[in-house]
Amino acid sequence: MTTPYERTRTVVQTREFLEKLASGDAPVNHQKVQEEAIRLLRHYPLDFDLEISSTALPSVWASLPG
Repeated sequence: MTTPYERTRTVVQTREFLEKLASGDAPVNHQKVQEEAIRLLRHYPLDFDLEISSTALPSVWASLPG
């Protein structure tokens, strides 16, 4: 079970990870990228979590299409 702290931490860490990849400063090790993506996805918000968030905070999150 993912806690709110783990979910929040993962969103922040995912942003940092994507910023690092986008910067192009470091050489890319595909194995490490895959391992980090798997680690981050473990607690990344699911569609269900986003729907709950959009209901509670419609000024921050939108409902998912479909």
